[in-house]
Order: sequence, then C-alpha cells, then structure tokens
Amino acid sequence: MHQIFNMSVKIKALLETAPEGQKVTVQGWVRTFRANRFIALNDGSTLGNLQCVVDFEDFDEALLKEVSTGAALKVTGRYIESQGKGQTAEIQVEDLLIYGTADPESYPIQPKKHSFEFLREKAHLRVRTATFSAVMRVRAALSFGVHKFFREEGFHYVNTPIITGSDAEGAGEMFRVSALDAKNPPLDENGNVDVTQDFFGKETHLTVSGQLEAETYAMGLGEVYTFGPTFRAENSNTTRHLAEFWMIEPEMAFFDLNDNMDLAEKFIKSVLTYALENCQEDLTFLDERYTQEENSKPKLERSEMGLLEKIQFIVDNDFKRVSYTEAIDILRNSKPNKKKKFKYIIEEWGADLQSEHERYLVEKHFKTPVILFDYPAKIKAFYMRMNEDGKTVRAMDILFPGIGEMVGGSQREERLDVLKERIKAMGIEEEELWWYLDLRRFGSAPHSGFGLGFERLVLFATGMGNIRDVIPFPRTPQNASF
Repeated sequence: MHQIFNMSVKIKALLETAPEGQKVTVQGWVRTFRANRFIALNDGSTLGNLQCVVDFEDFDEALLKEVSTGAALKVTGRYIESQGKGQTAEIQVEDLLIYGTADPESYPIQPKKHSFEFLREKAHLRVRTATFSAVMRVRAALSFGVHKFFREEGFHYVNTPIITGSDAEGAGEMFRVSALDAKNPPLDENGNVDVTQDFFGKETHLTVSGQLEAETYAMGLGEVYTFGPTFRAENSNTTRHLAEFWMIEPEMAFFDLNDNMDLAEKFIKSVLTYALENCQEDLTFLDERYTQEENSKPKLERSEMGLLEKIQFIVDNDFKRVSYTEAIDILRNSKPNKKKKFKYIIEEWGADLQSEHERYLVEKHFKTPVILFDYPAKIKAFYMRMNEDGKTVRAMDILFPGIGEMVGGSQREERLDVLKERIKAMGIEEEELWWYLDLRRFGSAPHSGFGLGFERLVLFATGMGNIRDVIPFPRTPQNASF
C-alpha cells in the first residue's frame, strides 16, 4: 500500500487491499456521519468513501458531537470485512483525532444535491463533492497524459511568455498589462498615455497564444510544445468560453499539413485512452451522471451516445478528412439547411462554420470525428500557409461530437514575401513581428502546429455541460472571486 510520511494510508490504496484485521490510519474529510456511528470518510484519492465504524461507548460524547459533514479527521483502527450493506470493507475505529470541525449550520456542502450554479459560488469548496472531485481527477490524468504523449514522441516542453507584445490571433480582445498609475498616467505631447514610460517601455498584454514564440523554438529544437495559461478579454458568458484557460500548442519543424493532422489525431486518441485506462471509476460515475442529465432533456435534444461511448467513439474511429469546399457543399444541400433549421444558413462558399454546422457533419452526416482542411484565407489567421489557388490556406480543424471544434491548426507560412503580404493585408504592424519574420529570413523551413483548448478536452471527457465546471477557479466577465 502507498504510504505517506505520517504513515497514514490513502483510501484508494486501502480499498484495493484485502481486509484482514490489520491496523491502519487514514485521514480525510467527513462526507456523512450517520446514527452517531457510521462515518463516510473521503480523502480525495478516489470517488468511493471509506466507512469508519465508531462504537460510541468508547468515545467521549462531546468529541463525537464535533464529527459532522466537512470535518477533517485522522482515524486509526482495524481494517475488516464489512457486515453491513453498501461496502465490502470498513475500519473499526480505535482512535479518532479531529483536525478541524465544520459547523453544520454554516458549512455549505451538505450531503444533498446542489446546483452547479450554487457550487460555482463556492468554488473553493466544491471539489469536496463527488462530481467535482471526479472531474478534477480526470483533468489531472488528462494533463499527465498530454505530457506523457509528447515526451514519448520526442517533443521538448517549452514555456512561452505570459506577458507579450504581440497578438497572435489578430483578435484584439486582450488584457492590457501596465504598471502605470491608473489615476494619473504620464501623457505624451498629444495627450495620449505615454507607454514608453511603462514597465516594459511599450504596450503589453496577457497572451492569447504561445504559438508564435513556440515556432521560434521549433526552428532550433525540431518538435516542441507549450501547455500553459492563455487569456481572452472577450465579453462572453456562454457555456464554452473562459477569460483564462489552458492551451496545448505543439509546433513541428519539417511537418506539412498531413503530418500535422496525423499527429493531432494520434495525440487526441492517446490522451483519451490514458484517461480511459486510469480513470475508470470516475468516468463510470460521470457517465451515469451524464445519462441522467441527458434523459432529463427533451428527446430531440438528447445525445445518441453515452459519455463512455463518445470517448470510445473518438478512440476507435479513424478521423474523416474533408476539405472545407466539400463540407460547404454537404451543408448547403443538407435538410436542416434547406428547411432553414440551422440558425446560420449556409448560402455560399466562404461562410465561417458555426458549432451547429460542425456537429451536423460529425454526428449526422459522417458519424465519425472529422478533420476539415483548406479553409478560405479570409476567415483564417495571417500565419497560415497560402495554397496555390490564392484563395485557401493550409488550415485544419478537428471536430468532435457534442462540442464542434476541438483542435485548430495549420501548416505555417514559411515564405517571407507571402507572409509579409498577409501581414500587410490584415493591417498588422510589420515592425511588431520583426523577430517572427526573421525565422523566414534565416533558415526557413516548412513547419506546422495546432492548438487545443485543454478545458474543451476536459469538458468532452467528463460530459459536463459548462466549461466553468472543468477548471478549478473559472475566470469569466464580472467574476474573479477566488
């Protein structure tokens, strides 16, 4: 059994051990205390609680009154087969230490069903519930699976800047970083804020992507990846948007678009397989929760697959590769488009696809994960490689059931003259990207990469309905309480 320094045992390890009357010590938080006798203890290592049976005649009544939901305990006793229903083993308590009590009148996480909206207001305590502890263990496993995959593929982990002077996406919705006096900033001769007197001597922001900086390292290390926080100052309150989120962004020298698609598919399947193999208990629990949620919806809105089925669907199926042009033809001629069931009707080539279109392709038409490629240049970023037709770029998006876009990537534009033209056409200051253009001046080579929003992957793998429930402390408009 796995031991820690104070010789206590993790409940997960104990529950995997045969009960033979051995003396053990466990520590955790009380989920319930029934009949002044049965303590359900959980330490976060597993979904299941450990029943600890107290003979109240052996303990002071005042001590037992302090044992309530939320209290932190250290329990020592004999680990034996359980005589009651609901568990196979239990601890016959011989010694009980209370680290911290939890007043039943004020402790908010009581043993009853709480709404996710309520639990978001208690984000510092919600991980003590079965659902959120399961979600966060799956998140931790997926995170490890990410690093494991790239390490085994020979990638180097690179930490790109969080404070940046460039806007990788050209989105403009960035958080400004400044150390100037907010009430009395220095002004230039035109009456504008003089950013040359700011900490960095120029206007800086929180990054929206580590891609551009990762490209510089791919051009020396070959294959690299970033996995860090990114920020968008988009005033969006949807179930799919956060102001602070984590991005996985590999960049690979000498990869073309096909290599890029191959890697992205292999990566996703590897990470989800790791979760399936290492989070079976939590995913089974979340699958049951997901099924209950789906059954409460109107029949037409229900998912055709359970959570575990959806994950297995991704792992087992080859991703269908379809050009944007072919996808537009399919969507334009589809029943929901002809009958105007889509919120956004597809009328002509060049339309920016919405989640409803992406999900139709995956769930209704192809019934398999889809990779769309060769998008119109006008709806994609400046750094994507222009195709010979002069209209499309070597971009690719991976589409999932229930989510829509999961991955966005491209072969990067390695030709200096073409890249400069794209930068100019998009109104970006060339001087701001002098270092990025240097990559095309000195030893330029074909290269590719993609980005995957980690919370979207966690959302898919856990079956949760709101992205705010798959990150420990969500940052959204008007919300930075914790």
